[in-house]
Amino acid sequence: MKDFLNIQTNRIIFSTEHFFVIRDGFPVSPGHSLIISKTLRKDFFELTEFERKDLTDVIFATKIIIEQEFNPDGYNIGMNCGESAGQTVFHFHCHVIPRYKGDMENPRGGVRHCIEGKGYYS
Repeated sequence: MKDFLNIQTNRIIFSTEHFFVIRDGFPVSPGHSLIISKTLRKDFFELTEFERKDLTDVIFATKIIIEQEFNPDGYNIGMNCGESAGQTVFHFHCHVIPRYKGDMENPRGGVRHCIEGKGYYS
């Protein structure tokens, strides 16, 4: 099973009891970061109650860290849970993706674009 247990410590930009944060190795935008569980959990639905509560604080901390270096106009926060949802590394991680005006011609629909043709609606 592919996981994030061997991340080099010099890549870690923030850490709590339950999570650590790194910049994504294949960023879709400047500042794209990953929040990763320190304990091997397959996805969000396997996190403990304490981990889920900590995750909210870590998302906010990651936003602050991103904004120290970048000036995004918005964010997408996402988790892929299961192979059918696009998960390729079966170790919990949450994407915090900064968004910038003009990075997509028409961003309306946001994460709905994960299913082709479903992003745009009226």
